Amino acid sequence: MRPKKTRWVKCEPGERCFRPQCKPLNKLEGVNLTIDEFEAIRLSDLEGLTQHEVARKMKVHRSTISRVLASGHKKVADALVNIKAIKIEGGCCKIIMKEKR
Repeated sequence: MRPKKTRWVKCEPGERCFRPQCKPLNKLEGVNLTIDEFEAIRLSDLEGLTQHEVARKMKVHRSTISRVLASGHKKVADALVNIKAIKIEGGCCKIIMKEKR
């Protein structure tokens, strides 16, 4: 299997776990959203960038972003519909630190 290309992300999520309060912890399942999925969703859905623009910012091919977004959207939908926690961690990425002014 070919090694994954590093994805560059600018926004590191502060709080990395979101859970529904309507389900007891002992019955709560979860999904793992990678940091690159989180960043792709942030750039595409929140910032309104095209997949081409997201790919340029994360320094990967547009088809990679398409797969990352599809995977991230499926996980978020699963968590919302099936009342699961979302934990954001891992992935093949490097965090771009904000410049100090």
